[in-house]
Parts: sequence; structure tokens; C-alpha cells
Amino acid sequence: MRALVIVVAALALAMLTGCKERPAPPQQQEVVIYASLDREFSEPILKKFEQDTGIRVRAVYDTEAVKTVGLVNRLIAERERPQADVFWNNEIVRSIQLKREGLTEAYNAPNAADIPTIHKDPDGHWVGFAARARVLMTNTHLLPEDAEQPTRVRDLADPKWKGRAALGKPLFGTTSTHFAVHYAQLGREGAIELWRGILQNSVMVAGNAQSRDAAANGEVAFCFTDTDDAVGAIKDGKPVRIIYTQDELLLIPNTLVKIKNGPNHDNALKLIDYLLSPEVEVALSQSRSAQIPVRPNLPPPAALEPIPQELITAVDWNQVATVLDEASTAIANLVAEYE
Repeated sequence: MRALVIVVAALALAMLTGCKERPAPPQQQEVVIYASLDREFSEPILKKFEQDTGIRVRAVYDTEAVKTVGLVNRLIAERERPQADVFWNNEIVRSIQLKREGLTEAYNAPNAADIPTIHKDPDGHWVGFAARARVLMTNTHLLPEDAEQPTRVRDLADPKWKGRAALGKPLFGTTSTHFAVHYAQLGREGAIELWRGILQNSVMVAGNAQSRDAAANGEVAFCFTDTDDAVGAIKDGKPVRIIYTQDELLLIPNTLVKIKNGPNHDNALKLIDYLLSPEVEVALSQSRSAQIPVRPNLPPPAALEPIPQELITAVDWNQVATVLDEASTAIANLVAEYE
């Protein structure tokens, strides 16, 4: 019996030793990104990162109807147990909001070194790249070159254009950002007065893409949208023309943030640095989305006329972030009157 016990013990020890020596199977290298830039533009870039690095990208994309806001709310809801590593935001204000919520982590990406400081958080919590401009887009069949043209953001509120312009619902995406900028610059009453006129005068649709389509298809004479949407209509051969507004021209960059305590720290840094490379900014510039590089030494999109620098509106984005909650409530109440 004693011999049997010794043999069994020896076998158990051998099995235990063998288990310790056997290497664990390698874990799948991955990174999780929430992306509010249109999937058709962001997904090819993320697929290229996968191919170049072997790191699997698990991406969660936003919908056009709740652009940016949906993913920001999700990130806030996941505060105690973050699921995302990186947030690719198609605007800037809500990235600042996430920083103020304590949900982001500083990272000074090497590839961001040549991005102008105006497009970077001084504490390293977000970096701007690949911008879009807020523009008017006309249907050239309905508004040929010899006809009177809208040239200002305020033309959306001018009664002479009543029912002839479309804009995305200003609860989400860059249209929401534009209202928040007006709220910061004009004050509550000034912003509400302007946008009351805009909503009374215009056809409100789900988002920028739908606004673009309404003008491109001749349902309205012009629309308020972003350059990436407008360029898409041009590339589709639609009878449209982009107008850079003369009273103000808002340039809104994409931003990248690292989510605090995300599950894949090292791969998050690799992805952020990859997305901030000049090569990615050029790729986005030359793609259908025609994103405008923030690096002055990179070529502008071939599909866009160069934007005169004197037209670009100077914006204090931190001030806009400060009034964001108030602005969001104000525009929600205003939109409810016209739905």
C-alpha cells in the first residue's frame, strides 16, 4: 500500500510540474475603439492598422442619427468598468467633456509632435486631426451661378429662403457643436434667437448626410452640412456647389482620446500613434471624405477649394465645453417646438 501511495504521489507531482512548465496559449492581441467618424471613412483606416500590426481592432461605430452623443453617453455609463481603449470623436467639444469627467488619460503621442498646439490639449488628453468645415451646399439646378446665392450662416434664418434650406437636427454631431459655439459666443438669448429663426425657416432632417441628400436631390435649394458630406455629393456627380460662408466658417477637427483604465493600454497607445500619423491624415484627405489636414505642410483635399484662412472662425473650445450642457438643454427645448 505504501508503495502504491508513493507511485500515485509521484504521478501527481509530475502532472503538476508538467502543468507549470506548459506555456499558456497566447492571448489575442486586440484594442477596442469607439468611433463616431462615419464608418465608411474610419473602418478602412482601422483595417489597415490591423494588417500592419497584427492587432485585432474591435470597433463600435455610432449611427448618423445620434452621432457622437451616443458613444459619449456610453463611455460615461461605462465609467466604473471601461470597455473602450480609444475614442475617435468626429468633433472636439465632447472630448473635452470626457476629460472633465475624468474619463481620459494623458498621452503625448510621438506622431502628434508636428500637429499645431492649437489642436492639442495642453495636458495631453486629446489631439485634433483631419478637420471638416461647416459649409453651405447649393443645388446648381435650383440656384445656378447667375442666381442669388446664400453666403452666410444667417441666411438660414432669412425669410426670403424660407423652406428652401435643409439642416441636420441640432441635437447631435457637428450641428449640435455649431449651436454650442453660438451659445458660447452669442450668449443664451443670442443663440436661441438665431436658431429659432433657423428652425422656423429651414427643413430639419436627421443629420448632415440627409441634409446633403435633400439639396443634392433637389428637395431644397441648399443645405447646411459638412465638407465631407458635400464632397461625397460632388463625387457622386450631383449638381451641387460648396459655398464657404462669409460671416463665419467653423473648422471642426476629429479628436482622439485614450480612455482611462481601458482594457488594452499598450495597444491603445499604438493605435493612437498610428491614427495621428501624417500618412493617415493624408489618406483621409485624399479619400471620399476629404478631411482637411491640420498640419499646414500636408496637401489639402483635391476635391475642395482652399479655404481662405481669414474666413475661419477662432473658437475657444474650452469655453464651448463649459456651456455644453446648458446649450444642449436649450437646443433640445427649442427643437421640441418644431418637431
